[in-house]
Amino acid sequence: MLSTCGGSASLAYPDLMTRRLVLYVAVTAVVVASCGAPQPVRLMSSETTVSSSQSAAKDSNQTSGEIAAPQPQLEDVVVPDLEWTPLGAGTDSAELDVPLDYSDPDGKTITLYVVRHSARDEGGRIGSLLVNPGGPGFGGSVLAAFAPQIYDDALLDRFDIVGWDPRGTGLSTPAIDCIDDYDPFFAEIDITPETDEERRELVAVAQEFADRCVRTNEGVTEHAGTNNSARDMDVLRRALGEETISYFGFSYGSELGATWATLFPDTVRAAVLDGAADPNADSLESSLQQLEGFEASLTTFLQRCSSDASCKFHNDGNAEAAFEALMEKLDANPAPTSSGRPPTNLAVAIHGVIEAMYSDSYWPTLEAALAAAELGDGSGLLALHDAYYQRQPDGTYGNELEAFQTISCADTAERLSVAEEDALIDEYRAVAPRLMPEGASGQYFCTFFPAARDPRIDITGDGAGPIVVIGTTGDPATPLSSTELMADALDDGRLVVVEADQHTGYGVNQCINELVNDYLIELTAPADDTMCR
Repeated sequence: MLSTCGGSASLAYPDLMTRRLVLYVAVTAVVVASCGAPQPVRLMSSETTVSSSQSAAKDSNQTSGEIAAPQPQLEDVVVPDLEWTPLGAGTDSAELDVPLDYSDPDGKTITLYVVRHSARDEGGRIGSLLVNPGGPGFGGSVLAAFAPQIYDDALLDRFDIVGWDPRGTGLSTPAIDCIDDYDPFFAEIDITPETDEERRELVAVAQEFADRCVRTNEGVTEHAGTNNSARDMDVLRRALGEETISYFGFSYGSELGATWATLFPDTVRAAVLDGAADPNADSLESSLQQLEGFEASLTTFLQRCSSDASCKFHNDGNAEAAFEALMEKLDANPAPTSSGRPPTNLAVAIHGVIEAMYSDSYWPTLEAALAAAELGDGSGLLALHDAYYQRQPDGTYGNELEAFQTISCADTAERLSVAEEDALIDEYRAVAPRLMPEGASGQYFCTFFPAARDPRIDITGDGAGPIVVIGTTGDPATPLSSTELMADALDDGRLVVVEADQHTGYGVNQCINELVNDYLIELTAPADDTMCR
């Protein structure tokens, strides 16, 4: 099961920034997965998930796993007062209780962890700016905790930066937790099975992961989706005492923000969506869009390496052929790594490559890892793979990627059978022949998860006013073409294009920083199709 997700900061939140902002998205295009070695704040994107069927055992042809759910009653939700506890350096934290199930507002509650970085200019304070780093599955409190390292001074002066860990994530309780050891599920697998037994083993791994997620998070899984997180945002707005509120989301945070703006348009003061995917694409379209984006970035990386003799993977100017030969070699004979860890097989290698595609600042690390693997040392590629999966120095993992998959499947009504998933491989290979190896199996990402109770709504943003949508020219995770479709889907989406080879554009240059400042502070919306170079 080659799952993909892109990252956000791990719970330790190390090395948040190398530039003003380096935020990365997760891939859910289910053949590729990765996380970069130097770990800044990273994001994941559920739009890239390939959903699968409810059960491989049942040879069902159904295309929807949606079940009817009672309508939420938000007006009946009692909004508690927030009790803030100082954290230091202008930040404080609070906990917010919200209904687990909004159709039963008097029923069981869950607790959201909230962090606020107070506006530095109290007299010029505009209000709160809700922020989200992406995912789903990653906590957002980190963005408020480290706000001075992420946001421009103008925003820090005028807004309380308020980040929260969405339901099921981070320090919110209960947090989704499925497994403890990732290696059996994501590293010790053969993604190019040659026998029926090997294929059954991959299906069994996918089923075991889903079964554990459902079993250990009973009662939470079905209510973990984006619609409910958007409802949580409205309760948070009310708890903060604001009639309208501003929002800034990255990657999947764009999808969350657009969902919130669609459900609660009258409460939107302003909204910035940076690194957005096509909200109307089905599972196949989303996966193809993202696979194509990552394949294009890999092609650029290899071309640059071939033309630069100083590239560690130069291979006499033919890095492309050397890469393909190396992947075949690792599939047949995985390269040894450190003692007690899995060798670098094809799954690990592809995960590591995808991790490095999130920003060209990671490309020197990938060069060295590929060159070492050619010589029989797979440690560098395993390190990239581990970073993607949020492996900590002590060998433990956070729960982010478990929450990522659980939330993604709660958002997705479509359920394809195992056979239907396997039948998609040729389409994947047509757009990403290097990242989708020959002989790969289906991904079965949501195959064994329960039917979606409350799939994500259609995004329109009707009545929310102008919403700024930012895309970069070389974004592999949410390609610019997908971001353009998000802007088109919104009632008044204003597309801003940033010239950069990375995921998300804020912080790349002064042009985009000033544009975001002007919009969020002065409510001066940019013209559609503005370019920042």
